[in-house]
Amino acid sequence: MAASKPSVHESALTLPAVHTAGGFALTGEPLLALTQDTQLLEALRKVGDPAHEICAAASEIDFSATLLKHHAGVAVLDCAAIAAPVAQLTQRLSAQFPELVLIVAGGLEEQSLLAAQIADGSVHRFLHKPLSEQRIRLFVEAGWRRHAEMQAIVAGPRHAPAPKARRGGGLWWGLLLALAALAVPVAWIVTHPPERRATNTPATTPSPALPPAAARQDAELEGLLARADQALSAGSLTTPAGASAADLYREALRRNARDPRALNGLEQVIGRLLGSSEVQLQQGHLEAAQALASQARALDPQRSHIAFLLGQIATARERAVLDRAQRAAAGGDLAGALTVLDGAARSTHRSTLVEAAREALAQQQLDARVADYLSRARDALSRAQLIAPLEDNARFYIESARTLAPNDARVAEALSDLIVRLESEARQALAAKNPEAAEGWIAAAAATGADATEVAALRTQVGELRTAASADALTGLALAFNQRLTQGKVDEPPSDSAKFYLAQLLKADAANPSAQLARASYGKRSLEEAQAALGRRDFSGGEHWLGEARAAGADAAAVAALETDLHSAAAEAQQAAAYVNESALTRTRYVAPKFPEEAQLRGIEGWVELHFLVGTDGTVSELTVVGAQQVGVFEQAALDAVAQWRYQPVQHDGQPVSQRAQLRLRFTVRR
Repeated sequence: MAASKPSVHESALTLPAVHTAGGFALTGEPLLALTQDTQLLEALRKVGDPAHEICAAASEIDFSATLLKHHAGVAVLDCAAIAAPVAQLTQRLSAQFPELVLIVAGGLEEQSLLAAQIADGSVHRFLHKPLSEQRIRLFVEAGWRRHAEMQAIVAGPRHAPAPKARRGGGLWWGLLLALAALAVPVAWIVTHPPERRATNTPATTPSPALPPAAARQDAELEGLLARADQALSAGSLTTPAGASAADLYREALRRNARDPRALNGLEQVIGRLLGSSEVQLQQGHLEAAQALASQARALDPQRSHIAFLLGQIATARERAVLDRAQRAAAGGDLAGALTVLDGAARSTHRSTLVEAAREALAQQQLDARVADYLSRARDALSRAQLIAPLEDNARFYIESARTLAPNDARVAEALSDLIVRLESEARQALAAKNPEAAEGWIAAAAATGADATEVAALRTQVGELRTAASADALTGLALAFNQRLTQGKVDEPPSDSAKFYLAQLLKADAANPSAQLARASYGKRSLEEAQAALGRRDFSGGEHWLGEARAAGADAAAVAALETDLHSAAAEAQQAAAYVNESALTRTRYVAPKFPEEAQLRGIEGWVELHFLVGTDGTVSELTVVGAQQVGVFEQAALDAVAQWRYQPVQHDGQPVSQRAQLRLRFTVRR
């Protein structure tokens, strides 16, 4: 029969439905293509079966929405259009949509990632790129055959899809969509009743029953069954261990696997567990419902109704979590909503859909934090708090926002505004001739990401400003040096002398002509000061100024000659100041020492050696005992006597001078 080419839909569309005897049925399940490759779409149109239209999605989000609205049979996934790890996506699709046949298109790397899923049939075929139209045809036809085989295994009428949820904006539309996605695997179980599923087999398949009379011959078996019936009547379905109805019926089956009473009793236990679980579910007691359903599953893992009930419990659990999160978020408590979803993500009943909702809410919270940081940054900019105070400035808030969202356009715009302000501050500092402040603003702009060319230009201006400022400073220092030298403030006071300003000049620029001229002037003046000190016979002062002249680089020959003269004069003075024997002096007054009475009575003899100074007036001073025989006996008598002596002053170049002398006084007992 002639038919037009299948159409490709760029967004999700509801497929038309027709009435059948059993209800509603879709006229031909569509093929879903997750791709942005126009050539692949064109090839799918050419090789497609007219009975199956094609729905295309350019992203995973569009694909999820399309998948929820269409009961697709085959899906072609282009790895180039998938942002998430492809193996995770195919695993999730295979688990949630077991009848969906997956064909993946990609390269060798993606094929290796899917090797295990290709081997176990989760991924039906892998299309190698570049693609050929013939290969696409073969794989798509094989996909539809595989889908038909799966439908034959799981036979049964399909129900019409649930009405589409009303579209809405924001996060909670995504949460409702997540609930819809969760309902898909549950709906699949509902639409395939246990009596139609080939895999649904009882937990224990009994052999043909023995005649009741033969079974009742086993007294122990009869006792087990009686106790089991009592436990069942008492409601002890699974507890206590070893004495519960379930344990006793299973023990009876181990003795006689063909006894219909034990099989029937175990069926009643399972039925009551499931009934109680459904009641707990209706009352909203999800943990109790989960525990009862799990106990039933332990008795018969293959029973489809148990799987259906567990799916309902999981749906209710997720709906409760999402409802609590929605209420918290609606009240503006995003952190509380995240706490609810985080708790669900950490529980033993984890759901990828709850985790997806959590990720969406976390993104919303992240956006709110970024917006808050940028608002604070704008406020700091209005107060001119660009880089200070610490952790309360525009740069800190913008950098915090960039840490959270490095690719956010709002953050990029805020950074650009900040850089403009930092560069403006640098120019203002340059205009105010403040190179230090300008360099600080330039460094901040560079660290924030300013254009390197602009930063280099500003730093060149800082260099020029510093050069000009340095020349002005050198001129001022040279002027101050000359003034202090003229005033005679050669090296005093320490912080306002010619020596001080010379040091500043040399520190600023030792090679500058002004600094070199000042250094030469200071050396010459130091030599002059040394000469004057020599004339005053100030030998220590002369040594000081010679050191200053030498440090300033004064003429080495002149320094050496003056140093020779200074040393000679000092030597002469030292010689003149040497101690002479008292006998070489002319004594003009003598007072005899008084012999200590006790020493005289005891017949003690000894001596005392003294140093003293004869002044220009002939008096004696600076008496010092430098030695004594019989220490502590004659010293005071010697000091008292010599202190009263007088001498004729010593003459030097016709002038009286002081003279140091030494004397030894002997104390002898007269016999």
